This record gives sequence, structure tokens and C-alpha cells, in this order.
Amino acid sequence: MRNKVEWRDAKVAEIRQIAEDVRYIGFAVDGMVPRFDPGSHSNIRVEIDGEAANRTYTVIPAPPGQIAVAVKLHSQSRGGSRYMWSLEVGQDVRLTLPENRFELSWRAKHYLLLAGGIGITPIFGMAKALVARGASVRVVYGARSRGLMAFADELEALLGDRLILRDNSQGQHIDLAAEFAALPADAECYLCGPIGMLEAAKAAWAESGRPVSRLRYEVFGDSGLFAEKPFSVEVLNRGTRVAVRSDQSLLDALIGAGVEMIHDCRRGECGLCAVQVLGEGVEIDHRDVFFSAEEKAAGHKMCACVSRLTEGHAVIDVGYRN
Repeated sequence: MRNKVEWRDAKVAEIRQIAEDVRYIGFAVDGMVPRFDPGSHSNIRVEIDGEAANRTYTVIPAPPGQIAVAVKLHSQSRGGSRYMWSLEVGQDVRLTLPENRFELSWRAKHYLLLAGGIGITPIFGMAKALVARGASVRVVYGARSRGLMAFADELEALLGDRLILRDNSQGQHIDLAAEFAALPADAECYLCGPIGMLEAAKAAWAESGRPVSRLRYEVFGDSGLFAEKPFSVEVLNRGTRVAVRSDQSLLDALIGAGVEMIHDCRRGECGLCAVQVLGEGVEIDHRDVFFSAEEKAAGHKMCACVSRLTEGHAVIDVGYRN
């Protein structure tokens, strides 16, 4: 049973640019901030088109009494990152105390940490915690260019030659098979990055014959294989047709249209907001980690919080539950 979410008042204490498209935002929080482990998340109350909404961000190491996040400004933002980038020092916000769904086991003799782009946010905190404990750790961090690598300088100072940077613009990419082949038998791998990177890592890990339980991962839900385009859905037996903007999730569009939905994580991890897609020839851009590769290939189910139709129209059944 998860603990009850605890909301707190806070003020923006610090803002600084840490990559070309990433800002560090620190919040001074009212009351005591309990210790939290790397990989934890906070919900932050944002305002999108004049309406309140919640967005979830990984919390990163911060001074005592503060909670900090690193926010990438997305070109296809659904409004959350634009709002976060509009914040100013001294501005009031509401946020939750951190909770962790991407925990380190602390049991392995060696850790491989893999990050793609803004997926560095939990990996950065994990690296600092593991080094502080004297653990054996290697970090491999890839991004489209060096200027987009948040925390790269801090990680270089922390890890030295235990950090490997892969600049895609220079033709450098993470060799997953080689990284996994070099691991000791009892090592664990923690990965955060786009869905394509995650799927490739899962396939390479399975090919290596390593235990599934020793590959742990998190994915950010805007990392699709296709650019966001508007689409529409008809809700079965409801007489309701819902238009979904390119900067909006299907879940938010359904809720906005008065369709009751069960949901929780909003990151494509829990599967509670899954809907059934009816009809043939409907192409889905799967961005979740809940459904299996076989289920995704069948193309009849989608996670409403992160996955999208590539375009066009489909009929969905929101009464379906896996």
C-alpha cells in the first residue's frame, strides 16, 4: 500500500541553466523535508491554459530543506515544462514530498547506470549515492550533443574514468551489448531514457542471458517513435467523440470531455489508464513500459497517459481493463 501523498507549500529558491534545454529549479519547502532516496519523484502543481494540473518530476540532490528538479523544455510540451520554465525566484508553488518507484537495491557488487538525454535525472542522484557508499559503479550517458548533457561536468568530477559520455552528433552511441557483456555476473543495471533506448536495452539484456530482475528502468512518456500529431477517438457506447491536441495526452482529453478514467502514475508504468483500441489499421505510438512487446505488436491496447495514435481516428473502449 502506497503512503498517502503529502502536499506542501514551497517557494522557488534557485533557477539556473544546466544544459541548453534543461533548467535546475530548487524549491524551499515549508516544514521539514524528510530524507529521500535517489530515483524519487515529486508532483508539482502547474497551470496549463488557466487550469491546475499535476506534473511529476524526478527529484535531484539539493540543499537541506529544499526539493530540486531538472526540467527539459520540450518542443511538444503538454504545458508542464513551459510552465516550469516560466517560474521565477520567490514564486509560490505546491508540491508533494518525494516518493520512490525507481529504487536502488543496494545489494549488488557492481552497478551500471545508463542514461539517455533527460533520463540523467535519476541516474545523477544514484551515481552520487553509490559513490558516497564506496560502491563499484560505471555510468554511460548519451545525448544528441554535448551541450544537451545536464550534470556532465559534475559527473566527470565525481566519477573520472568511470563516466563514459556518448555524443550522438559525433557518431557516438551506447553499445548496449558490449556494456552488458562486460558486467560481472552479479551486477545490476539501472536505465532511464527514451522508449527506443529502453526497448533495445531489454532485448540486449535478454540476449545476454542475465536475470530480468537485475535490469531496472524508468522511461519518460514523451519519448515516442513519431512526432506528436493531433488525433481523435470515439468512445464506444458513449456517443462521445474526443479531439486530442498534439500537446495533450489522450487521458487528459478524455477527462476534459467528461469521460471518467482510472489513472495513477501518468508515466506509462502502472497500466491503470489502459484502453482498448477497436478496428484494424490503427497505428499506435507506444510510449509505455506496462504492456509487453507482444501486446504492443498486436496493436489493440494503449496506455492513455503517454501512448498516442500516430494520427487519424479510432474507436476506443474505456471500460476495458487488463
